[in-house]
Amino acid sequence: MAEANVVVTNKSGLHARPAAQFVETARKFTSSITIVKGMAKANGKSITCIMGLGIGSGTEIAIVAQGEDEHKAVQELKELVGTLKD
Repeated sequence: MAEANVVVTNKSGLHARPAAQFVETARKFTSSITIVKGMAKANGKSITCIMGLGIGSGTEIAIVAQGEDEHKAVQELKELVGTLKD
């Protein structure tokens, strides 16, 4: 299992468009991907699950991956979250 914490810097948080970018990237990996916000968890390959977390700007999330490409997945998704724009 690989995990990384990242603060969402996009001014609108992970709303529809940035969440769709996240899901598109996450689906390139075979590993299972989970986003953790506080005590809540969501499937990182499901836009509706991600949107359900209500992740706003300045929110710290954990990206957790488990599988054969887990380290690459976490690294790429962490970089993506740091550069997301509206």
